Amino acid sequence: MDYDVIQPNKELRKHTRQQLKGVWGKMAFAFFILSLLHLPYYTFSALDSLHKQMPNIPSFPIINSVLSIAMLITSGPLALGFVGYFLRRIRGEEFATKNIFDGFSRFLPSLLLMFFTWFFTSLWTLLLVIPGIIKGLGYSMAFYIMYDDPEIKPLEALKKSQIMMKGYKRKLFLLELSFIGWILLGSLTLCVGYLWLYPYICLSITNFYENLKRTQENNMVQTGQTS
Repeated sequence: MDYDVIQPNKELRKHTRQQLKGVWGKMAFAFFILSLLHLPYYTFSALDSLHKQMPNIPSFPIINSVLSIAMLITSGPLALGFVGYFLRRIRGEEFATKNIFDGFSRFLPSLLLMFFTWFFTSLWTLLLVIPGIIKGLGYSMAFYIMYDDPEIKPLEALKKSQIMMKGYKRKLFLLELSFIGWILLGSLTLCVGYLWLYPYICLSITNFYENLKRTQENNMVQTGQTS
């Protein structure tokens, strides 16, 4: 696929399926590891919810609170690690399950990036749901940008993401929307199918980023040559 020309979403998905050949199971395993990490949190959260309906079921509020905090402080590093994991694949680099933890080497910046993304998106969502969705799409490339530029500050990554996504929010929204059918089918497998679906979705979005990044960089070079 020619990353230097903006590709239709259909082509991005097709190219993603080609990239998944031979490694789909490997990537599903990475999401399985992530599921195991989150399992204690979801287990104790479920017990807490059930306890409110049926008091005879035990509840562990302190453990649940600790696990909630752990989820919050690890979400940024894990998001950065998974971004790098997928970028390695589409760029033809070596990648392994251990790479999903690479974001912890930039723990504080990735944590702050996740916090600011959540905070600003939530503020816009308080106004109306649609502005929140639009703002979320605008921030969607921030972790990719941070991975490619280790020195960038979290707020600068968000700003660059908004600039990068100007005119392309609808395209990304439609790309994500195209997976709705697969998501509904995955629910019929007791969510086990999501282990194979998430690599398809995430790698497609990664291809979207790479395509947009390369195209915009080439446009900047051409503009510089003609000016």
